[in-house]
Amino acid sequence: MAVVTCVEDLRKLHRQRVPRMFYDYAESGSWTESTYLRNESALANICLRQRVAVDISSRRLAATMLGQSWTMPVGIAPTGLTGMQHADGEILGARAAEAFGVPFTLSTMSICSIEDVAAHTSKPFWFQLYVMKDRDFIAALIERAKQAGCSALVLTLDLQILGQRHKDIKNGMSAPPRLTLLNLLNMATKPRWCAGMLRTRRHDFGNIIGHASGVEDLSSLASWSAEQLDPTLNWADVAWIKELWGGPLVLKGIMDTEDAGRAVDSGADALIVSNHGGRQLDGAPASVEVLPEIVERVNGALEVWMDGGIRSGQDVFKAMALGAQGTFIGKAFLNGLGAMGEAGVTRVLELIANELDLTMAFCGHTDINAVDSSVIWKNSSRT
Repeated sequence: MAVVTCVEDLRKLHRQRVPRMFYDYAESGSWTESTYLRNESALANICLRQRVAVDISSRRLAATMLGQSWTMPVGIAPTGLTGMQHADGEILGARAAEAFGVPFTLSTMSICSIEDVAAHTSKPFWFQLYVMKDRDFIAALIERAKQAGCSALVLTLDLQILGQRHKDIKNGMSAPPRLTLLNLLNMATKPRWCAGMLRTRRHDFGNIIGHASGVEDLSSLASWSAEQLDPTLNWADVAWIKELWGGPLVLKGIMDTEDAGRAVDSGADALIVSNHGGRQLDGAPASVEVLPEIVERVNGALEVWMDGGIRSGQDVFKAMALGAQGTFIGKAFLNGLGAMGEAGVTRVLELIANELDLTMAFCGHTDINAVDSSVIWKNSSRT
């Protein structure tokens, strides 16, 4: 087995072990992929101030998000079709996150259902909601999340329509995926992945099939999913969902100070600065580039978190330095899952925690919650 020293090592294994259509789904952006690439490059261009002769013998990574203490300020972001990266992927990811002590967020478009993940975990996880035209289905989905004991609802606001993702189009990546001859031939070259899929019964969209009106199998899912994204989604819907849910509400997809102000007015408990991993608007700034101005606009009225381009503990440190109170990993999580299953997810979290700890120490800090923009080198390329 290859020695895994960083997330990039896991990404390479992910690419080797998972069929191309699913790997590309995880590792791609829309159009020219400029936003997808900018997320990582903007973080890489931020330089840090190295400090010395500071007592760093005792260090603390624990942070609070939504009033709960976590091992570190890193959560697992909601990712669609996670169970296609590895058999039972959502269950494995949730178990790894629970054992490590970080939040796990289950996507509406998961393969394993809310109830299935709840049955295989012992602590509450978070649920991410896409707003569909079928509001009765949405209301029922929220109720299912409540019954499963989900402790927070993450409402995604930036998928009213689907971005044009060229790799997905070429690969026939849809809901459900198109099993073309080329895709089947490629799957045949991934024996580890195939063996896992043969052992599990979980191949469908567990939150949708058998729950949405008229969707009883994969064939009926195709027409339903093509027309269900709702371009009419607005702030009145946010208020309706908040009232229906009644618990901690997180708004995901905020990239503008005006929208951040509306998020504050909505009464949400937190927002996530996110450009959907560069998978929606191509040509948008990186999440980390708009983070400071959104933090300033919110001014402590709600928690501000960030995702987009985070592949290391050092990326987490930079986001925290610019005002984030928490961060989320999506692609890095899928790299670990696709490479090594549950053990791979645990390894990603271990790597990020170790890198975060070392970076904090080299910058002369001992508590991640005390880190601020003073750790950034003044000539650094940043927002």
